Parts: sequence; structure tokens; C-alpha cells
Amino acid sequence: MDFRLTKEEEAIKQEFIKFFDAEMKNAPPEFGNGGLEGIYATDEGFEFHKYMARKMGERGWLSMGWPKDCGGRDASIMEQVIFDEVRGYYNAPGVDGFAVGMFAPTLIAGANKEQKNRLLPPIARGEAFYCQGWSEPDAGSDLASLTTTAIREGDHYIINGQKTWTTGGHKAEFMFLLARTDPDSNRGKGLSVFHLRMDLPGIEIRPLLYMDGKHVYNEVFFNNVKIPATDMVGVEGEGWNLTRQTMNFERSGAGGFSGAKRYLEKIIDYVKTTQRDGRTLSKDPNARRKIAELFIASEVGQTLAYKISWMHQKGDFMGLITAACESKLFSTEMAQQMSNYATEIMGLYGQLEAGEHAPMDGSMVELYQFVKGATIFAGTNEIQRNLIAWTGLGLPRLKFRP
Repeated sequence: MDFRLTKEEEAIKQEFIKFFDAEMKNAPPEFGNGGLEGIYATDEGFEFHKYMARKMGERGWLSMGWPKDCGGRDASIMEQVIFDEVRGYYNAPGVDGFAVGMFAPTLIAGANKEQKNRLLPPIARGEAFYCQGWSEPDAGSDLASLTTTAIREGDHYIINGQKTWTTGGHKAEFMFLLARTDPDSNRGKGLSVFHLRMDLPGIEIRPLLYMDGKHVYNEVFFNNVKIPATDMVGVEGEGWNLTRQTMNFERSGAGGFSGAKRYLEKIIDYVKTTQRDGRTLSKDPNARRKIAELFIASEVGQTLAYKISWMHQKGDFMGLITAACESKLFSTEMAQQMSNYATEIMGLYGQLEAGEHAPMDGSMVELYQFVKGATIFAGTNEIQRNLIAWTGLGLPRLKFRP
């Protein structure tokens, strides 16, 4: 496995760097340190997110990995990884993870021609923004137990139920929804995928605020919401299989590891310029040891991301399941270690939010509050460990008897 980029890949990387280096200077103050709060917590942050999406859409970057017959250009998996890596380093918005990362692959895998022609181009142009209608109060990690129903009545479906932890639901124009079309079915059977507008009658959105008061998550309630039958994607009752097919698209986690490297650079600058007990922190052997450990971890993470790219190129999709779980597990726990150490070394200053007196502009206190959630959403780290054991190591599943 050769980790060196080809001349063509290096040229592509420099193009991405030049773009993000220039455009991120346009970020409004409200975007802050970025992330989900930067995008969804303020109108200004979301407008910048939309601005960046249009810029990337103009260059074909949002759809680079799509098949040509779907409006993409069949870009190599490595080009997609490089893009994700550079964008992650700059902590740049503009890629709607729900539209580009999840719903577009779902459409490519299972939509009919009319749906692809209608729904994919706005996503590719950076003009359509989505939220994800999956989790419910009693169906989070065990998503297949969801109870929201979509019952066929003539040329429409009538939706009733509740979704929760809906990221960006208050900003999104659309939702891709997983609902039960057969009310007598169990588990993954009888589930279907839908596309719907968020301004339809009968949809109620209630905020779930962060502990710092910012609005990112929501509860969404459906009360007899009527949508056209033409907005069901794929075959009725086969939504669970369709949802699982999307995992064959790029999911290396390269952006998370490169973003961590940017945070690590901030920590290094801090210890180089901060004095304690008559010497800079960079001279403290404990600080040097910890930073070395974090640097090694970030390099391991980048290597894992490249390995996933290599496995994808080989067509090892079963191996990808394990590797992607490893990437999610490793990156979120590394970020937790990094934020814990940063706030620890800053002492009381590590509790200051963004402002003139906050070290690293308060980015670490935001990361500290965020990273615990990152070990829970998108599949808890406990679930990732189970999947690694089952699919990677071939260990048996535990059978519980009542």
C-alpha cells in the first residue's frame, strides 16, 4: 500500500487547499469555530453554509463520486478522500451531510429515473438542504424498531408519528424519512424511504437545545401529513435494505482526522507561547509526551482513512463495514482525549467561551462539550465495538433469554 499521492492527486489537493484557504476568509463571525453549531445555530452561519454549497456545486465537487448517468463524474475514491481531508482541515461548511452524504446515495441506489432527474440535480448544485427522519424516542440505536407510519391512501401516503434528534430540521427544506408502511410488520420488514418537504401541513418542529442554549437538534411531529406516492423511494417495504446499501459510498472519516490535526496545531501553538513557572509549556516533558501521543493518534487515524479508501478501490465492501466502524470509534475517542487534555492544560482558562481572553478562541471548550455526543450519535461507540467484533473478528452474537 503506497501512501504517496500521485502527481495528479497532489495537483487536485492543491486546488482544494487554494479554494478553502480563500473562501474560509469569508466566514461571518457568527460561524465561530464551525461544526454543527456554526452551521445551524444562527441564520448567518446557515447562509454561509449555503454560500459554500453553491460554490462547491459550481465546481462539481458535491457530486464528484456519483455515476456519470446520475450527473457525477465517477471520480476516484481517493479524490473524494482528499476533498474530505482538505475540507475537514479547514472545518469548512457547504457539504450537506444528509443530502450529499446520505440521501443522494440512497437515490442513486434505489430511486426511479424520474426521481433521480428531479431530486439529484438540486443536491449537486448545492441548492437543496435536508434533514434525516430516522431516530425516534424509542428507536435510536435500535432503528429497526421505529413506529412512525406511512399508510397508502390512493395516490398519497399519510404519515403519523414522531422523530427526534433531527439535526438541522429547523433549517432544512426537505427530509428523507424512514417510516413503516406495513403497520403489522416487525423490525426491518415493512419499512420504506420517503422524500418530503418540511413546510407541509401537519409537521411540527420543536427545538432540543444544546446545554449552551444553541439550537441544532429538534423533535419533529407528523400529524396526518399527506405526501404524493411518487415521493416514496424504491420498493415499498424494502426501505431497510435500501438504507443499508448507502454504506458502499465514501465513508473513510478522513475529514474528522484532518480536522483533529488542525485542533492539534492550535494546542501546539498554545504550549509554544504560554509560560508557566518561568518556562514555556513546550519545555514541560509531560506536555511534550501528551502532544506526541495525540500526534501519533492523528497519524494513525489518517492511515486508517487511507486504508478504507484502498479497501473501497479493491471492492472489499464487507471489510469496509469493520473499517468504517473502527474509523468512527477511533476518531471520536481521539477527539475526546484531545479536548480533555487541552482544557486540562489551560486550567481555569479552559472554561472560557470564545472571546479576547479565551485561549484558542474558545474552540476547545466547544469541542469538549461536543465530543461526548459524537461518541453517541451515528451509532454509539458501544455499537461500533459490537460490529467490529461480529463482522471483523467473527465473534458470535450474544443470545439473551427472557
